Amino acid sequence: MFRQLLVGGTVSVLNIAVHALVMMIVVRVARAKSTQTRPYPSLILMAVMIPTVSILMIAHGLEVMIWSLAYLVVGAAPPGADLVYFAFVNYTTLGYGDVLPMQDWRLLGPITAMNGVLLFGWSTAIIFEVLRRALARIGNTSSD
Repeated sequence: MFRQLLVGGTVSVLNIAVHALVMMIVVRVARAKSTQTRPYPSLILMAVMIPTVSILMIAHGLEVMIWSLAYLVVGAAPPGADLVYFAFVNYTTLGYGDVLPMQDWRLLGPITAMNGVLLFGWSTAIIFEVLRRALARIGNTSSD
């Protein structure tokens, strides 16, 4: 069990670091985009939100890939299993259950799910904050 917790904790921390780096980029880009003055506030909002959410989706995809690589390295899934699919199912807490982890690595699924839930929550908070700030900045302009 210690080995599973160590691997799961290490991969989780790696994903948190990736997410933190992406969050810094998202916040900087969102600040730069929302300070630009344009005559159409809805265009400003789109110019801020589309890249924000797209970048976060890419980050989550990268984090799933990191989990799938970890599954490959430790042999957590049965031979022939689609590791990216398995990681996505765990990370998103979808839990189809059609691919089951190897007995020695069964805790990695719940650890992956916990990591995904936390990072999705963090992304949601950032999306909300970027939206709030963008709306505040364009709130004083005329509507289109």
